[in-house]
Amino acid sequence: MKIDPRQLEMLAAIVDGGGLSEGAMALGKTQPSLSRSVSELEKRIGVALFEPGKRPLQPTEFCLQLVQHGRSVRQAGDAASDFIVRFKRGQAGALRLAGPPIFMDGVVSPILAAFQSEYPGIRIDQSYGYVQKILDGLASDKLDVGIVPIRATQVPDTIDATQVLPGRNVIACRTGHPLSLVAELDPSAIAQHSWIAPPPDSPLYHDLRNVLDRIGVKDIKVSFSGGSLTSVLNILHESDALTVLPYSVVYRLRRQNTLAALPITIGDPDRRLCVLTSESAPEFPARKRLLQYLGTEMAALRDLMDLETRRASSS
Repeated sequence: MKIDPRQLEMLAAIVDGGGLSEGAMALGKTQPSLSRSVSELEKRIGVALFEPGKRPLQPTEFCLQLVQHGRSVRQAGDAASDFIVRFKRGQAGALRLAGPPIFMDGVVSPILAAFQSEYPGIRIDQSYGYVQKILDGLASDKLDVGIVPIRATQVPDTIDATQVLPGRNVIACRTGHPLSLVAELDPSAIAQHSWIAPPPDSPLYHDLRNVLDRIGVKDIKVSFSGGSLTSVLNILHESDALTVLPYSVVYRLRRQNTLAALPITIGDPDRRLCVLTSESAPEFPARKRLLQYLGTEMAALRDLMDLETRRASSS
């Protein structure tokens, strides 16, 4: 026998309220209609819910057991109503977000951690990917937000792209690396050290080749290739190897005394870090809130990096 959850909630309202009048008021019904509903339910299940002839109403033991389920129904309804309110306010929901491993781990993840600390009701499902995978995910509604370095010519008409950081790479090394202490660095000194190469499908890999060509370094020794940001940092920390990383990543980690950048200009890539969303995606309050948060945090990071650059130029 299937029982309407609203009937269980009705019993809970009557018993917890102390009578038909109180239950009717809690449910927004009239007392006569509630009384009829109780009689209909008793006839349907064939069991008395309240002791006959007793006033005030006294629930039977059977009724009290049903009331436990009714309270669960009411609590579930209250929780659902609360979720809907928080969802509409952009305080609850789930977001699917993706970006390249280096940027996600080095720049975006700390921002996401702070965001979730402020909005714990929003779940974030993060994955990794480069430009085409992210564009495909947005187009197929498998992603809500992409954060990726991208050229303006790569952005389809169906995608909204908001630039949050300029493109800038540096040659990175461990803190205290001998070359980081040299004021005027000769490219020949760079060629003598081993290198960590990004994954071949990463745009950073092509940036590395372009950087080396610009500064006249033709042959390098690659000691490690691919891997996560954590593995790259571990190898840099334990060796005198070099690699190319986005300046934003190095800036964040340098403040933690983890990385350093060599004092040499290597030119900037023709990509900009952008936040991508699909123009056809439905309105999603949590996504709007995250986009605002990312924009504010990235703007603050950009201002800090610009300030450091101006200080370095004037010194």
